[in-house]
Order: sequence, then structure tokens, then C-alpha cells
Amino acid sequence: MNVQKKSILIAASGTGGHIFPALAVAKELQEFEIHWLGVPGRLEEQLVAKDYPLTKVSVEGLLRPSQWLSAGTKLVRSTFQVRSLLQKLQAKAVFSTGGYIAGPSILAARSLGIPVLLHESNALPGKVTRFLAPLVDSLALGFDEAREHLKGQGTWVGTPFREDCLAPSPLTGIEVPAEAPVIIVIGGSQGARGLNQVIVDSLPDWIERGIFTVHLTGQGEYDRVVAAAPKSPYYLPLPFWNQMGPLYYRADLVIARAGAGTITELMATGRPSILVPYPFAAEDHQTFNAQTLVRRGAALMFQERQIERTQFSRLVLELFDSPQTLRTMGLKAQSLAKPNAAQDTAELLRKLVSP
Repeated sequence: MNVQKKSILIAASGTGGHIFPALAVAKELQEFEIHWLGVPGRLEEQLVAKDYPLTKVSVEGLLRPSQWLSAGTKLVRSTFQVRSLLQKLQAKAVFSTGGYIAGPSILAARSLGIPVLLHESNALPGKVTRFLAPLVDSLALGFDEAREHLKGQGTWVGTPFREDCLAPSPLTGIEVPAEAPVIIVIGGSQGARGLNQVIVDSLPDWIERGIFTVHLTGQGEYDRVVAAAPKSPYYLPLPFWNQMGPLYYRADLVIARAGAGTITELMATGRPSILVPYPFAAEDHQTFNAQTLVRRGAALMFQERQIERTQFSRLVLELFDSPQTLRTMGLKAQSLAKPNAAQDTAELLRKLVSP
């Protein structure tokens, strides 16, 4: 006898920081029929549509007063569209990882009495989360510090992350000298020209010391970085890399932006890091993320405008002169990890679904 699965709508759109945690949770919900809500032209079209039915609605943020009328109109229209979708699916719950798409999904669910779980991955919750948190039935948090900005609301579960970060596995596809110390640089998708330039300027010092650097430049920066960087067997620039878990585990030091996903993966893999928050992130939220590690001695942080190449390069070399410092930083990072974040978030959602 076939029993029809209950339906759940997942609203996650735009960036990997929203989509990857939602995909990790979706994999834990095999007993449900998953439908996805996204926005036209965004990353979910590549990452989600092949695995889950994807419905797209047009919605945008209220960034400037000149956009308020247009954004408000789209919000109302998309809320009614999502409301119709929820009725058609007979959805039992809605799960969102925040961002613009959370607005119509949460408002539509509330109008129908459908329970909502909202996951906020950043230490400083986004404006959407702060505004809509009172309307949701359950709030999951990537960082315990987020509760300070949400009147104590929320359950700290951590942020779900890629499976390949759970345990060490061999790094394939990249030839790294077996005994070489390794730096991994992760520029991030939102623009890292300033950080990339500091790395390029520092490379001669690191290459001279026999340090191997894997530099994930971002697609838009790759050609410029390759043209400017020294040519050396100890330097490998790549526009992106998919097997992040094995790459993290091979790293002795990670230099990165401070998106919530990156911070989560640094904790999961126990990597010491130097964090350079994206200077144009909304409300400087990446600095708040970085401080969760810095306060506990698990990372160092530089603001991009404060970086001076000679000082930065010297600091990296000093860290490699003190392997115990790197090991201690990594252990402190790992002590903050929430390896069961996906399962715990899924369990919060199950509790909302009526029997």
C-alpha cells in the first residue's frame, strides 16, 4: 500500500550560503515530498532544479527608497502566488534559510496557518530574520550569539554544511608536494579584489619559504590574478573548487572571507584561519561572524582596509614558525563545531509537521 508523502516547501534562494544549508537539511527529510521556492535567474536553478521541483517567484529587497514601491508590489504578488502553491501542495510546513524569498513564504504560510521553521546562519541576523522572527513557529540559529539580536529567541543548532567536511578524505585533482605546508585562500563569490591583491603581493615571501598556496580567486577575478601573480610550482590559482572538504583538511592555514558557510566549514574541519570580512556585506555581518572565532582564539581577523602587505605576509610566516599555535587555533575552532546541524534542523522541522 502506497502512502502519499506529506509535502514541505523549502524557500532558499540566491547564494550558496542560503542554498547549501537547505540542501543539507532536505537530504535528511527523505520521508517528505520536498518542493522548492526560488527566484528566476539565481543559483538555485543550477543547484536545486535537478533534484527537486522548483517554483520561481519574483521578489527583491527593500534596499533603497526608490525601490520600495516596486519591491512592495512584488512582495504582495509573490505572497499570493506562494499561498496558492501551498494550498495546491497541501504543504504541512515551510522551511526557509532567510533572504528575500523568506518574506513571501513566511507571510503566505502564516495566512494559511501552516507552521514555519526559519534558519538564520549569521551571528548578526539579517533584517528579514529580525523582522519576521516573531511570525515563525521555530527559529534555528547558526551561532548562539544571534540570540542577542533576537530577544533571546531561537535554538542554536549550527549551520548545516557539506558532507565532505565531516571527516578527512584524500585530496584528488590537485598536486600538492607531500611535505609542503599549505595555505588555502578562499576569496568568496561576492568580490575579493582587495584580498586577492594582498595574496598576490605576499606570494614571493611564501614561495621562498616553500609554502604551497591554493588560491580560489573567484571566477571574475581569475584572469586578473593569474596575470599579476608569480609563476611557481608552489602556487596554484583556481577560479573555484568543488571538493572543499578534502581541500580544507589538507590546509595548515586558511585565509578567507567570513561568510557563515565558510566559518561553519572551518569549525567542522578544525582549521586555523585568518579572516578578512567582505567590507560591503550588509550591516558588516561578516565581521560579526569572524568575531565568533576570534574571541575564542580560533582565528585572527583583518579588516581589508587595514591590511598592509608586509605586515600580513610576516604574520603568516610567524604562524608557520609556530606549528603549535596553528594546532591550538584549529582545535579551538573544532570545539565550536555542530556536526549534527543538518539532522538537528530537520528534527525541528519534523516537530512542526502535524501527525
